[in-house]
Amino acid sequence: MPAQIPMGEAMTTYQVDFEPIGRRVAASDKKSLLTAAQDIGIALTAVCGGAGVCGACKVRLMSGDLSKVQSVEEEIYSAGELAQGWRLACQAYPLSDVKIEIPPESLTTTQRLQMEGILREIPPLPAVRVESIKLPSPDLADLRADWERFTSAFKQNPNSTGKVALPVVAQFSVLMRELGWSAQVVFDSDGEVIGFLPEEKSYYGVAVDIGTTKMAAFLVDLTTGKTVAKMGVMNTQIAYGEDVVSRIAYANQGESCRLTLQQRLVETLNALILGLCKSVGEDVTQIVDLVVVGNTAMHHLFAGLPVQQLGQAPYVAAVKQAIHFPAREVGLKVAPGAKVYLPPNIAGYVGADHVAMLLASEIENKKGVAVALDIGTNTEISLSKGDQLVSCSCASGPAFEGAHIHAGMRAVPGAIERAQFYEGDWHVATIGDELPVGICGSGILDVVAELLESGQIDGTGRFTDQAARLADHEKGGAIVLVPAEKSGTGKELLVTRDDIREIQLAKAAIRAGVEVLLQTAETLPDEIEHFIVAGAFGTYLNLESAVRIGMFPKLPREKCHQVGNAAGAGAQMMLISEPSRRDAEAILARMSYIELTTEPGFMDAYVDAIGFDRKSEE
Repeated sequence: MPAQIPMGEAMTTYQVDFEPIGRRVAASDKKSLLTAAQDIGIALTAVCGGAGVCGACKVRLMSGDLSKVQSVEEEIYSAGELAQGWRLACQAYPLSDVKIEIPPESLTTTQRLQMEGILREIPPLPAVRVESIKLPSPDLADLRADWERFTSAFKQNPNSTGKVALPVVAQFSVLMRELGWSAQVVFDSDGEVIGFLPEEKSYYGVAVDIGTTKMAAFLVDLTTGKTVAKMGVMNTQIAYGEDVVSRIAYANQGESCRLTLQQRLVETLNALILGLCKSVGEDVTQIVDLVVVGNTAMHHLFAGLPVQQLGQAPYVAAVKQAIHFPAREVGLKVAPGAKVYLPPNIAGYVGADHVAMLLASEIENKKGVAVALDIGTNTEISLSKGDQLVSCSCASGPAFEGAHIHAGMRAVPGAIERAQFYEGDWHVATIGDELPVGICGSGILDVVAELLESGQIDGTGRFTDQAARLADHEKGGAIVLVPAEKSGTGKELLVTRDDIREIQLAKAAIRAGVEVLLQTAETLPDEIEHFIVAGAFGTYLNLESAVRIGMFPKLPREKCHQVGNAAGAGAQMMLISEPSRRDAEAILARMSYIELTTEPGFMDAYVDAIGFDRKSEE
């Protein structure tokens, strides 16, 4: 049964923040977390209808206070799990502002994750080598140790240096007896033995893109170079902070906090690897190589590197160069000697994921001026012109992920992803064609562009007397985007003046970053030949809307290219081809980085870009 709440007492309202969905709702202390989630269209699994007997609506308290644990929860959770904050949403009521983590298994729908990127054909030249071995089995006439039996056979082999890790030796004796002393031996590019496989088994690599919000993983057959499976999930670190800065702040609270963030990444990655292998009927021990990319903070947290210096001026990375280390050192469950390759970072806020994106988009081979952006809570931008290759990073904020938007949410079914205003009314499209329950980044971008185009807001972003369905709202009013009777929540979906302001600040940061790079290269916007937009948000945004509000320069449509998850594509390239790793490292050698906070022209460009009537484009 649901927890008993005393009746007849005054109601108190608190804010409930559901992560990683990115939805917030004002809920009373008389309303369970399950009901609060359902009120805003979050589809929590509740087979028993909230009676507390199915145990399906599992959530975890990250901060704040909830009502006391009920007996049905004590039957489902261990004392240790309860201490970690695990609760049933149907049994827990807010007693303060709370942040709640919803694990993937508790949702009946999943968030849309951008997996696809443009991956060009390259010959498979992986960083691992495989050879077949057939060894004589021990007998009374041959009492050599098991490992000596192997090293004797490969003493003159050019692929072998004799180096081996203890976990590989530890598995050798039992495994070779199971395989009848016939197997495949896997060497890395340095000649170290990293594992043994049955003769009939393929060997695989995993490419991973660790985003601040999402993680994507790709299982690659290293013999053929073909990607055979892919999976994406939310980055569970979101529960500790929506953006990089807040996670750095959390990690800097103490070593245990930093380790928690690392463990959450590794746990999620292990689950991804297991899921990928199960999907093709293979085993995790067949994973012999990994390439992992991410922004500098994600890179450092995954590798167990300190992030304190990333959070304070001058914001430098602990490591810029590419690094290569055993997967077991961070707790990955793969072949015992498998290695992880982390490509180079460019700066404190431009990481290996941007390098991977530049590699996949072939920006260095583009003729003329090329600009490449990966848009997120932090947007990385690079410009290539002749021998120049220069980059910067701008804090575009979480608005494009749906955060800090009144009805904002991430890209889950029911989120408005497209919007148009015509014939005096709003027309919206949602993910999954479901009733609208909120609005994601591409949707709010469309709304602002349509408001501007139709004269419902002026050049400063304020509502005009032409605004349709104008509603009273604190801090500057709002429009009713979706009436209550047409929404999936039974409540109006509003777009407020504050929402418009969030988009203005985000788009201004991106546009100012582009302008600074153009100024550095002594280039005008109309000289851009290739304008490359990468990332999940970059895939789904309407380019015309982005140009209309001044986020991107006005360019012919044929010069603009949306390339999807180019970071994931670049990671796959480096997994398939060891020469691609050298190409990535060459990008770092050529790259110049501009720190926008110290760039004299940045603030002027930023201020100029906030409004919708840019002086430079009149």
